[in-house]
Amino acid sequence: MPDRNTTLPAATAKFIFVTGGVTSSLGKGIISASLAKLLQARGFRVTIQKFDPYINIDPGTLNPYEHGECYVTDDGAETDLDLGHYERFLNTPTSQANNVTTGRIYDTVIRREREGAFLGKTVQVVPHITDEIKRRMLLLGQDNRFDVVITEIGGCIGDIESLPFVEAVRQLRWELPPNDSLVIHLTLLPYLKAAGELKTKPTQHSVRDLREAGLQPDILVCRSEYPIPPDMRRKIALFCNVKINSVIESLDADSIYSVPLLMLKEQLDERVIKKLKLTGGAVHPDLEAWKDFLGRLKNPTEEVTIALVGKYVELPDAYKSINEAFVHAGAHNECKVTVRSIQSDHINPDNIAQLLHGVDGVLVAPGFGERGFEGKIEAVRYVRENQIPFFGICLGMQVAVVEYGRHVLNLPGANSTEMDAQTPNPVIAMMEEQKNVTQKGGTMRLGAYDCELRKGSKAAKAYARNHISERHRHRYEFNNAYLEQYEAAGMVASGRNPETGLVEVIELTNHPWFVAGQFHPELKSTVQNPHPLFVRFVKAAIQHRKV
Repeated sequence: MPDRNTTLPAATAKFIFVTGGVTSSLGKGIISASLAKLLQARGFRVTIQKFDPYINIDPGTLNPYEHGECYVTDDGAETDLDLGHYERFLNTPTSQANNVTTGRIYDTVIRREREGAFLGKTVQVVPHITDEIKRRMLLLGQDNRFDVVITEIGGCIGDIESLPFVEAVRQLRWELPPNDSLVIHLTLLPYLKAAGELKTKPTQHSVRDLREAGLQPDILVCRSEYPIPPDMRRKIALFCNVKINSVIESLDADSIYSVPLLMLKEQLDERVIKKLKLTGGAVHPDLEAWKDFLGRLKNPTEEVTIALVGKYVELPDAYKSINEAFVHAGAHNECKVTVRSIQSDHINPDNIAQLLHGVDGVLVAPGFGERGFEGKIEAVRYVRENQIPFFGICLGMQVAVVEYGRHVLNLPGANSTEMDAQTPNPVIAMMEEQKNVTQKGGTMRLGAYDCELRKGSKAAKAYARNHISERHRHRYEFNNAYLEQYEAAGMVASGRNPETGLVEVIELTNHPWFVAGQFHPELKSTVQNPHPLFVRFVKAAIQHRKV
């Protein structure tokens, strides 16, 4: 057996591992982000990483109905949507290092085996796979960039897929110095209506499964619909072998942004600080800005209804960042934003007026493929002709360009080559560098790119500056061969990439608010910095409602 600390690269951070049991969707990401926020508010440098047990290299090729939205980082990584929560809470960017899947782990190990890195040894889950997992878990804790690294383990304890991650955490807890790591386990206390009480047995069984895998939780966070009685806390502590004050109550919240304050009340951050022997932080977290945000969020003076037109609206997580960006922008404007989701498949010229009746703005969402494309065309035409505020994102911008080409420029068969490869007027066409790409995963135009905004444009006024950087995820672009025609007819390219000339933003000069971007602004909206395009769009919707 190797001696403690001899097999690991030097780490300067403390490590928190968050696991979950009983059921999925309990909110490990929100608990992780809330704890990170509390520690950050005390002055500690914190980051969060997500380890997902599925075998895909990344979620980039997954259908949104399978996994929700694909979140893109500045460095071009297609990642789990939980990274969006991390960024929205902490207001700090994540990277490819913050999201790792089983597929990426195995891909790395197999590539190294093919290169002869293991000197003829038999490659096994232990130690080779677990060693690679441990290396990735420790990566962000080096170079003195962070004081605390929180690692969220996807899936549930007991799942076959999660076992190598749990084993890696077990080994790390053995190898790291005392007080340098801890495990938080999130469980569910179901309420049985017939019995009229909360039940602890699922939590006990979940902790038993965790202990059978070699991990003893230091802190239990128990999701519940009702307050946990003191005697029940003692019972959980006794049978799960944790201190009573380490049994944390997590009640259902009216907003995910209330959870940090609920965890503060439960003293989750204090328990973590004591167990990790963290020093140097403030005695009390500075959450004044966060409380101010919550105050504006919960006490709006205005209300608007925004139609979200997309093809994945049945699953809210498919447009998670867009929905959260509306929360941020709404709070900034002291406005309650009600999002009305409309399936673009269902839109046609006969029902569009009915579907959009009473809305104060329309956002056409990103997506891929021709399903629902014509419905989006109808939605854009309706808002353009009726002077309703419009915001298009990625495919939403391309839809606006196609609609304008067909109905204003009268270009026969104007379309995107994604929808019709033989269109006589390809106003949207595949990017030149994408034409020889054959693999699907990670091959789009991904990550942050610069954009120069036209002075005096709606977009420039919203940003209050002319040079911006935004995140992208697309293969198709505005065909610049048509740019002169479009601008002469009133649709201007108000934002362009300074190196390639790629059109990044289009807007109409004769419309109160008709702006669309090739990029994904929703990915950079946070509690602390609501995205300016969303802020200005909501403001335009408020003004439209008053007309």
